[in-house]
Amino acid sequence: MRWDKIDAVRYLQRHAEARSHGRCARYVREAIERGGITLQRTESAHNYGPSLRAAGFRDVTGSFPQIGDVVVIQPLSGHPDGHMAMYDGQIWISDFRQYNGFYPGQSYRTAKPDYTMYRHD
Repeated sequence: MRWDKIDAVRYLQRHAEARSHGRCARYVREAIERGGITLQRTESAHNYGPSLRAAGFRDVTGSFPQIGDVVVIQPLSGHPDGHMAMYDGQIWISDFRQYNGFYPGQSYRTAKPDYTMYRHD
């Protein structure tokens, strides 16, 4: 099956919650799988980089985000699993709609932990 980023984004848009429930990696992984790519599962969002690369995603950190791009953010104090989200063309979505960029909350926006943005062509 080929990658259908539109199906992946639509799935995530339909399933996003009103607020975070701490299941960003699950929601984004399920959306990617809906788009036709199976990822190796990990316990924490910040560990999804190798799985994304193995599935054909490439590092595009520093690029302007495009529909279907995935960001993997490293952990910070109080958030040991890091974070993962997908860009829908207007906003980043994880298990909720993120209206303030890909960092999911104020603690992330303040600390600005390392991240990698991935794209599948």
